[in-house]
Amino acid sequence: MNRIITGIVGVLFCLCQATGQEACYTSNYLQNIWQGSPEAARQAEAVKLFVDRQIAARQADLSWRGDGTAVITVPVVVHILYNTPNQNISDDRIYSQLKVLNDAFRRMAADTVNTPDRFKDRAADAEIEFRLATSDPNRRATTGIIHQYTPISLWEPDDKMKYSAQMGADAWDTDSYLNIWVCPLRRQLGYASFPGGDPVLDGIVLNTAVVGVTGKGDYNQGKTAVHEAGHWLGLRHIWGDDYCGDDGVDDTPQQANFTNGCPTGVRVSCGNSKDGGDMYMNYMDITTDPCTNLFTEGQKQRMRALFDPGGARYALLRSGALNPPLYQEIPVAEDAPTWLHPQLYPNPATAGVTLDLAYDPRWVGATLVVTNLQGVVVKKAVISNKIQVLDIRTLKPGLYLLNARRADGVSLKFKLVKI
Repeated sequence: MNRIITGIVGVLFCLCQATGQEACYTSNYLQNIWQGSPEAARQAEAVKLFVDRQIAARQADLSWRGDGTAVITVPVVVHILYNTPNQNISDDRIYSQLKVLNDAFRRMAADTVNTPDRFKDRAADAEIEFRLATSDPNRRATTGIIHQYTPISLWEPDDKMKYSAQMGADAWDTDSYLNIWVCPLRRQLGYASFPGGDPVLDGIVLNTAVVGVTGKGDYNQGKTAVHEAGHWLGLRHIWGDDYCGDDGVDDTPQQANFTNGCPTGVRVSCGNSKDGGDMYMNYMDITTDPCTNLFTEGQKQRMRALFDPGGARYALLRSGALNPPLYQEIPVAEDAPTWLHPQLYPNPATAGVTLDLAYDPRWVGATLVVTNLQGVVVKKAVISNKIQVLDIRTLKPGLYLLNARRADGVSLKFKLVKI
């Protein structure tokens, strides 16, 4: 299918499951970006036109036998953002996720035998692999997996997880790494940036629940990451994000809409019966994980064209992220806080008290106010550390109230007994 595309920003659907979760938020995410920034929309269109030209040149060159790069390897860094211990998933989950990605993109997964006969001649080994980084941007050793505590327990798909200033994690150089943020999303399973977008935001966001092979739920085999990696490499949804839309790929049948669940047999829409019917087992539909099992040759060529000289992903081929590190010592991660709420101790106290706010550094800069029971302010102090010590030697014995309010309106209150 390759009809004339009227514009890269079209009518995009919100894909909601019966469970209330959106399997993929990428279309809505990109629509918001492109509508809010004409320059971003123009850049996305420029990337698409570049890929179109590369594909056309290859089709016109009868002697073309490949792009000269047997297997493309993409360095990966995974930022695991957790608030509670159960959100701090193991490295083994990440290893299993990388295996799923590589099996899918290399067409080595066991379930490729489920590809229907009518589509087997279109199924492709994309010859793209993903490998955890061994060197960080400062050439220090890394496992490629970063565990980071955050006071945020639930995230929205608004990119705040991509900023340390918003209690997330800043992207590593996106010309050298595919950044994957793993965090608990409120309603979405995942979303991805498109090639050519803001480098600060470039990468994939995955809901913690669907990372790796978990055996829980419909999206339990790690294929959400495969789907979002397809978007990160410029693929659109199989139905073109419109009724009988166009995904820009010649060998995917035109399809009316997304597919829920995991159907069987031939499903026909948009008059595609002669083309094999709906390709609902394609990774770029949103059928459940047991159902999806192929990228096509056309999708392969579009993804790999991004790595051609001048392409939006070309810089990754020169990345040093997989080189031996210059410094072998891996940076020590900051420990998670002991408590996930404010703690005041000792209480009662005679000389001083400690206010433990390590669970949320956003308290730094707020003002502590101590009042007596008559409401008179007897002491003030600006919070300068996550573990704040308050000298109370000048207070008379008695009961006091300790209050603080952050800029975002969150407040705390303790009863303090001076003896």
